[in-house]
Amino acid sequence: MLLLGLTGSIATGKSTVSSKLCQPPYNLPIIDADLLARKVVEPGAPAYAKIVAHFGASTPDLLLEPEPGQDITKGRWLNRPALGRRVFGSSEETQKDRAVLNGIIHPAVRWEMYKQLLICYLKGCWAVVLDVPLLFESRLDRICGTVMVVAVSNPEIQMQRLRARDSHLTREDAENRVKSQGDIREKARRCEARGEGAGVVVYNDGGKEDLRKELDRVMAQVSRSSPQWWAWLLLLCPPLAGMASIWSYYRGQVINTKWKESELSAKAKL
Repeated sequence: MLLLGLTGSIATGKSTVSSKLCQPPYNLPIIDADLLARKVVEPGAPAYAKIVAHFGASTPDLLLEPEPGQDITKGRWLNRPALGRRVFGSSEETQKDRAVLNGIIHPAVRWEMYKQLLICYLKGCWAVVLDVPLLFESRLDRICGTVMVVAVSNPEIQMQRLRARDSHLTREDAENRVKSQGDIREKARRCEARGEGAGVVVYNDGGKEDLRKELDRVMAQVSRSSPQWWAWLLLLCPPLAGMASIWSYYRGQVINTKWKESELSAKAKL
C-alpha cells in the first residue's frame, strides 16, 4: 500500500486536492490530520485535558460558553480562534506556545493515524492519502512512499486567496498564518529533491480546470511508480509489507539527511 503524503500551506489548495483524490477516478481513502486534530482535542480526550491545563490559566477565553442544552459533563469546547491567537505569530513567546501545542496534539494525532492506516491496509487499498499540513515539520514524510506538495509559484496568490476566504483577517494576521506554516516554495523544492516517484508537486496557480489537469498529470506519474499489483502483493504477503515499510522509512531518512546536508552547504556558500 502506497502512503501518499499530501501537504501544502494555508490557501494553496491542499484541501481541494484532497477532496478530488477521494472522488472518482481516484477514490483514495483520506486520513486528514486536521480532522484528527479536532477529534483528539474534544472534551474528555487526553490532549484536551493537557491543553486546558497548560493554556487555561493564562487564556481566559480559551473555553467557549456552553450553548443551551449542550452537554458539558466532559468539559466546555475549546475556543479555537482564541487558541490560534495565542500560538500564531513570529514572536519568541508565540513560537514557544506553538511548540507546546504541537507537542500535545501531534503524538495523539499520530496514534489515530496509525490505527486508520492499519485499517486501510487490511482492506487492500492501493494507496492512502495522509493529508498533513505540517508533513515535513512533523517528520511524517519519512514513512511516505511518495510526498505530494500543493504549491503556488507566487506567494501573493496565497495571500489573496486566504484573505478572500477569511475576510475577517487583517493582512498582518494573514501573513502570520502563512509564515507559521513555512514557505511553500521551499516545501516544493524539498519535495522535488526526493527524486522521481518519491516527490511530486501540484502547482495551483490557475483555475479549477487547470488544477484538474495538473492533478491528473501528477497522479499518472504516481501510478507508474507504484502500480496496484504491488499493493495486492503486499497485502497477500505481510512479511514483504513489513520489509517494504522498513525500506520506505530508511529511504525517507536518507532523503532527509541529504536535504539537510545540501541546505547546510548552500548556507555555507552565502
